[in-house]
Amino acid sequence: MSDVTRLLEAAQAGDRRAAADLLPLVYDELRALAAARMNAEAPGHTLDATALVHEAYLRLVGGQQFDGRGHFFAAAAEAMRRILVNHARDRNRQKRGGGRVRVELLDQIGFLAEDPDLVLSLDELLTHLGSEDAAAAELAQLHLFGGISVEDAGEALGVSRAVAYRNWKYARAWLREALGK
Repeated sequence: MSDVTRLLEAAQAGDRRAAADLLPLVYDELRALAAARMNAEAPGHTLDATALVHEAYLRLVGGQQFDGRGHFFAAAAEAMRRILVNHARDRNRQKRGGGRVRVELLDQIGFLAEDPDLVLSLDELLTHLGSEDAAAAELAQLHLFGGISVEDAGEALGVSRAVAYRNWKYARAWLREALGK
């Protein structure tokens, strides 16, 4: 059992020291995830990678149950997704309107930075996709909002490379169809 898994179990059991000891072990990986995600955001974003990591970590250690390291990082990607979606909603409240441009998406890094409405649409669509194919939706979430490669997302979910790419191919096609792109 890895140190991360052991500390996750202890933190879930209420050991505050374990929760404190966990952060230094996972911080670099969470920071890399957040940095990749923030690199895709527009310049001048009010969040930075450090703030995103800290906010996501605070949400994670609030008593959630994790089935090991992969599940923890999947939950971290989900927390980052929710934080960025909430941030996009806040920005969208400030500036509503059209001005939508056609963007070739899903295969380009940084496509979410172009339009907060797209972030909101993808969030809603991933929820719908999750009711049809949870595995494809989870992999797409890790890839799109977590900023990690399809292979790494598959590894975090405990699936083979072939299954990861098959799920991504399905999710990408499903999202493109739903977005009309």
